Amino acid sequence: MSTIWAKTALLPSGWESDVAVTLSPEGRIASVQTGAPETGHRVGILLPAPVNAHSHAFQRAMAGMTERRGPDPSDSFWTWRQLMYRFLDQLTPEQVQAIAALVQMEMLEAGYATNVEFHYLHHQPGGVPYDNLSEMAQRITAATQQTGIGLTLLPVQYQYGGCDKSGLGPGQIRFGNDPDRYARLLDDCRATLAALPSDATLGVAPHSLRAVAPEDLKRAAGLCPEGPVHLHLAEQIKEVEDVQAAWGARPVEWLLDNVDVDDRWCLIHCTQMQPHETTSLAATGAVAGLCPITESSLGDGIFDGVRWFDNHGAVAIGSDSNIRISLSEELRTLDYSQRLRDHSRAALATPDLSTGRRLFGSVCAGGAQAAGRTSGAIAEGTWADLMTLDADHFDLAGQTGDMLLDTWIFAGDDRMVRDVWSAGRHMVQNGRHTARDQIVEAYRRAMAPLRDL
Repeated sequence: MSTIWAKTALLPSGWESDVAVTLSPEGRIASVQTGAPETGHRVGILLPAPVNAHSHAFQRAMAGMTERRGPDPSDSFWTWRQLMYRFLDQLTPEQVQAIAALVQMEMLEAGYATNVEFHYLHHQPGGVPYDNLSEMAQRITAATQQTGIGLTLLPVQYQYGGCDKSGLGPGQIRFGNDPDRYARLLDDCRATLAALPSDATLGVAPHSLRAVAPEDLKRAAGLCPEGPVHLHLAEQIKEVEDVQAAWGARPVEWLLDNVDVDDRWCLIHCTQMQPHETTSLAATGAVAGLCPITESSLGDGIFDGVRWFDNHGAVAIGSDSNIRISLSEELRTLDYSQRLRDHSRAALATPDLSTGRRLFGSVCAGGAQAAGRTSGAIAEGTWADLMTLDADHFDLAGQTGDMLLDTWIFAGDDRMVRDVWSAGRHMVQNGRHTARDQIVEAYRRAMAPLRDL
């Protein structure tokens, strides 16, 4: 057993002082004691460490490469996607592993304890499977072994190039699997996760309504009944229009009318919802998987957060394209988007909870749900997913209670994060990942041949 002692900690009951958290050898929280004498590893501000609920690791390598306007004057998500396809067509398994390790390291240093990897880069350029069908998934798990982050692996089913069931084009062809091969891939990934610690989880991810047929969407959700189900939903105006034309209803409406959506589901983005869709989807218990930095970068739109929160909807945060991995900035961007749209302030606060406290508590709970992970709270029996803030930082000095979260999210940044544990693995110490130098050097080598693409 090891013990973390915190001068102040955020527990399910609220802020408490002199808290001793005992960790079991398996990485769970064995006990939580308030008013405890100083003992073990001493920290200033102890928080639960949230889940990063949506990531495409390989896209991290594109950071900074897509900010020029091309010959098409109407640059958009769809023109960006073509650039992304051309880029990924060059990636080798070795490069993907190095990129994934850097992404996971940056997640941990930002305060995330778990990576939910929405993994759709499966095959060789040209679409031929590797000799080992789960080769690319094994590269994600190999990176996880190096970084120590918690992992929920979501192998993605991607079958069609659009709602018309057109074939997959260049780039997309590396994603493709028919339902039978997808089931085999899922079995291989389940075996692959056996090499990781017991907190690793497997789920399924039918990519979107435009990439999977209606009957296969329902089948995919049943292939892993013990795990979460993630789906891109209603991200772009054109996507909504295409689904409505092909399936006779808007994406959210079709899903609610045809699929038993419940708390296993995490619907990613949902930036193009009408008010009735927002309230109806929130009532299912499903999680809205939000990626505010990426949604801003790609011009997706603004999630209706005020209405969603007011209807008790569950929320998780992800870094998606990974061009900027920052937990505090994701939360700040989500809240600021609501203020800009509604010409308001403190849009997501309540009379009882500050903005930072409501946001942070929501993503801790919703992220755990989206990952299928027993975490998100400093409580006996949960995985020891924990983070600390620097109590000596000049902006945090003298602050107490919810003001600590508000200051970190709205005035601070990731430099305030000092320690992160994932299932008891103390992977970030004094603000640095324990294997930072090796991970960064491997990333540099992997990126060298990609810089001129």
